[in-house]
Amino acid sequence: MTRTIFIGAPIDSGQRRPGCLMGPAAYRVAGLAQVLRDLGHAVEDWGDVALTDLPEAQCANPAVDQLPETLGWTMALTERVDDALAAGGLPIVLGGDHSLALGSVAGAALNARRLGRPLFLLWLDAHSDFHTPMTTTSGNLHGTPVAYIAGRDGFDAFPPFPAPIPADRICLFGIRSVDPAEHAALLQHDIAINDMRVLDEQGIVAPLRSFLERVRAMGGLLHVSLDVDFLDPSIAPAVGTTVPGGTTFREAHLVMELLHESGLVTSLDLVELNPFLDERGRTAKLMVDLVASLMGKKVFDRPTRSFA
Repeated sequence: MTRTIFIGAPIDSGQRRPGCLMGPAAYRVAGLAQVLRDLGHAVEDWGDVALTDLPEAQCANPAVDQLPETLGWTMALTERVDDALAAGGLPIVLGGDHSLALGSVAGAALNARRLGRPLFLLWLDAHSDFHTPMTTTSGNLHGTPVAYIAGRDGFDAFPPFPAPIPADRICLFGIRSVDPAEHAALLQHDIAINDMRVLDEQGIVAPLRSFLERVRAMGGLLHVSLDVDFLDPSIAPAVGTTVPGGTTFREAHLVMELLHESGLVTSLDLVELNPFLDERGRTAKLMVDLVASLMGKKVFDRPTRSFA
């Protein structure tokens, strides 16, 4: 039995399309807690993180949007995730846009440093999110977490990342949309980039197992950040950053099943769900189903489902 801890992150500040702040409520309404209890896990819901006084912050890049709010969420989530891990739980951060990973992974890094163990990051996303506040042209800070986590320069307004994750401990999986500036920066780092071309050629299993074996060999902790747009928009429409050619229903479940079998996952983000864009809760239910696979639900346990 795993002690799971829900941390709601109703964050919209990392991008400009409203709706992600409704994500935590959508996961609760879709029955995530009961699904995990039915699998034998303990579930604690610590409620939604709330902003207090916003820090003063400026950025030399005038395009950057909602920096004080994003900083506030980052600091609050860092503390909350660290608290959940220190309490012996597996935090599941219910988002919220992907800027929440600025804080959730920082909290996981604090815990890893305290335990003296290496932290690894599996980034399940259509995007590399490797911009810095100084390189982003959109100004949307949900495109910056991996750069922050990897220790890139340009985050002067942010607290120093507790222990930047070396590039060889970061795996980008399912990538299919990378800006030129991100591409140039990624070429200077040894991050494992398993884009959809790699997955088409090698399949889902081999690249993921290779990464998981590295985590196990080093006695590492594993943070998984799951973006809705990792999935193909034909099965998961409730995201503001749709990119065609994503993973299928079966491929996504296979990833989750392999993660469960590894026993390595110690913290999890669920990000970019925008219920305003969903079709009768279809995407929220799929994301809940994927978490169930990660937590041990078997394919033969799945009833036939109709959305009619």
